[in-house]
Amino acid sequence: MLTAEQSIRCVILCQALTNAFVPIFVVRLDERTGNLFVLAGDNLEIEIYANGFWRFL
Repeated sequence: MLTAEQSIRCVILCQALTNAFVPIFVVRLDERTGNLFVLAGDNLEIEIYANGFWRFL
C-alpha cells in the first residue's frame, strides 16, 4: 500500500516527466521494501521512499 507522500510525489514526478515528453514505461511498488519504482525514458530510474523522498538510480 502506498503512503500519501509517495502518491503525491509520484504524481508530481510523472507530471514533470510527461511535460518534458519523457515516456513512462513502468510504475511498480516493491513489496519487499515498500518503495515505488519508476522507469522512464532512456534508462531513467527513480525510487520513491515511503516518506516521499526520492532519488535517481
